[in-house]
Parts: sequence; C-alpha cells; structure tokens
Amino acid sequence: MRRLMYEAQRALASPVRNPRMATVIGRLLGAAFLICFGTGLYSHFLQNPLPGMTFATRPAYLYQFTQGTHIIAGIACFPLLLAKLYIVFPALFSWPPVTSFVNFLERASIALFVGISLVQIVIGLVNTYQWYPWPFPFRQVHFALSWVLIGLLIIHIGVKLRLITRYWRKDPDGNEPEHLAEAAHPDRSQNLEEVRLWGTTRPGGITGRLLDYIDATPVPTSRVSRRGFLTTVAVSVTAVVGLTAGQTFAPLDATNVFGARKKGVGQQGVPVNRTSAQAKVADAAQNAGWALTVVYAGTERTFTRPQLLAMEQTEVRLPIACVEGWSQMATWRGVRLRDLADAVQADAGTSFRLISLEERGSFSKTQMGHEYVRDPLTLVALELNGETLDLEHGYPARMIAPGRPGVLQTKWLSRIEAIDA
Repeated sequence: MRRLMYEAQRALASPVRNPRMATVIGRLLGAAFLICFGTGLYSHFLQNPLPGMTFATRPAYLYQFTQGTHIIAGIACFPLLLAKLYIVFPALFSWPPVTSFVNFLERASIALFVGISLVQIVIGLVNTYQWYPWPFPFRQVHFALSWVLIGLLIIHIGVKLRLITRYWRKDPDGNEPEHLAEAAHPDRSQNLEEVRLWGTTRPGGITGRLLDYIDATPVPTSRVSRRGFLTTVAVSVTAVVGLTAGQTFAPLDATNVFGARKKGVGQQGVPVNRTSAQAKVADAAQNAGWALTVVYAGTERTFTRPQLLAMEQTEVRLPIACVEGWSQMATWRGVRLRDLADAVQADAGTSFRLISLEERGSFSKTQMGHEYVRDPLTLVALELNGETLDLEHGYPARMIAPGRPGVLQTKWLSRIEAIDA
C-alpha cells in the first residue's frame, strides 16, 4: 500500500501542483465563497427579517445587483473548486493516511468542506432552474449549509495558515516551490525505506511520455506551464460567468446561453417565474367582483380596480429581481402604497402584510417594512410596460417596490393589512 501511495504521488507530480498555486486558487475560491455568503445572508434576511430590521430602498436596483452577484460568484465556484482539487489531488496519497488525531481532524474537516462545497454549489445552480430533485426544502437547507461551509472554511484556513502565509506572496528570489508530493515528504532522500518504496517506475504510453516531458522541463518553461494552467482557469471562469450573467446584467444579454431566464422573453416582455395556473388563481383574479382591501387599526377600506385606476397614477422604472439570479427592468404604473396607507390613516412607521389570492405557497403572504411602504417608488401596480397588467404578472393588481426580491413583489393582491407593533 505504501508503495502504491508513493508511486501515485510521483505520477501526479506537476509544476502546477504546488503550495503556491494551491494558495493562489484557494484565495480566489475563498473570496467567491465569502461573496456568496454575504449576499446570501442579505437575501435571506430580506425574506425573513428579524424584529427591528430595516433595509435600504436605494439604489432601486440593489437586490438585482446583490443577488445577481450571488449567483455569478456561485457559478464561478465550479471551475475554481475543480482547479483547487486538481492541485491538491496528490495529497490524497500521502502515507500514512493519518499520522495523529489532529491530522485525522484536519483531513476529515477538509473532506467535509469539499463535500459540502460541492453539494452547496450544485443545489444552488439547480435551484436557478427551479428544479428540485431532492426530498428536502431547498431554502432552509441551503441557508444552513452556508453556515457550515463558512465554519469549515475558517477551520481550513486556520489549519493551513502557516502554509498559506508562507506561499501568499511569490518568492522574491524566484525560487520554484516544491511539488505538493515532495513538500509532504521533504526528507525522503534521507530515508532509505521511502526511497525504496518511492520506486522508479512510471506510467507507460502517452501518459508516461507526457509526465516525463513535464518532469524534464526546465524551470523557465515550467513557469509557462503554470501560466497556461491559470489561463485555463481564467477562461473557464469567464466562460461559465459570461454565458449566464446576461440573465441579470443587460450588457451581457447577448451571451446569455445557459441562464435560466432570457431578458425580454415572457408576457409583456418580462419573464415569469410562477404562473397563475401554478398558483391556481385564474378564476379569482378575473372575477368581476375583485376588490383590494386595506386594513389599519380597525379601519378597513376596499378599492375596486376602477377605483384604483381613478386615483392618482404614478409611473416608475423598477426591476423584477428574482432569487434565482435573473432580473428584468420594466415600467410600472399604479397607485403609491403610501397613498393607500394614508387612506386608512396609517402611521408613518406602520409595516404591512401583503396577502395574495393564492391560498397556498411560501410567499402567498409577505411582509413589507415601513421603509418600503413610505417609499414613493412603491406601487400597487395596475399596468406593465404601458399595458394592462397581464394575468401572469399579477392582474388585477400586484406589488412592486425598489430593492426587493421578486418573491416579495406579491402578485394577485387581495388584502393589505397593518402588522401589529
């Protein structure tokens, strides 16, 4: 077994498999994870605010930017994580596999970190397509795993801090870093048993000739090899991001090949996530007797659609920005929510609960903090892009507010009621 381990390490030796390269890719991967964590927390607390939390309503595209960045950073994690695994792969064949209890904890934490990282980014990507081939609730599990992942990242950095510090900067003397396989056993030449077990055999065929060429490559060319590896990683990250980011950022719309949504595709030029058929609201939404009820401290008023249209109308440009990462800017027209709040004499600090005609669903009832209620851009929208609001976009009335996730822009509004302080 020891001989097989040493042979594997020798066969896997490569100019790019060294601690310096592991550190370079590792800090990029760590930055991507931290960006995902920060933007993910923001999205989570927007949807599940703690008591007393308030949020910025400007810039109006804030959530479009944060959630788009969240998805882009998550997609970038795929090539970065695979690159990191490629670099450290020889360390799997170190012998003995475990040298101490501390070493066991180190290797176990790394294995858990890699496993959870793969699960987290895979289920996050699949969620953007609204496909859930698993028995657990995505939002809760994704949120919980994010904390576990960041905790394991901190542990990993702590365990490898000495190595990270040593190789954080390029050697100013231009010395070549050791291969990971050699770095794990720096004194092998002094140990006859390890020299014997290390062996001299190499893989045959094309693989063997390629590895012989790499090992025989002089130092200057090995630098080129590492640059080629970094170029490959950079191209991979650019490709996966560039081919999906257009679903959020308009300048990249032309290159959006794999994004879950395409700008301008959908009723009235806006994509649709949840349809009226899925929500089972078509009959209720098109009922001639529909009216919007607004309630505050025992005062209750109802507004039919003609009555809402007869009120002062406001036009705004706001994006629909969904948690799946896509967004679409659109022109909305309707009644300011603060005017409806004033109609029932609501206090300036009142928050409201928005209730949809949809009877079931995670977001059939949502909360809106007072900072959104009083914002002049927050509308009960009746029109979209110059036309009567389509049923799929929330007819007869829906909510639209700046800096809010699409799931909180409640469609098929039925009732708006004050939340008791």
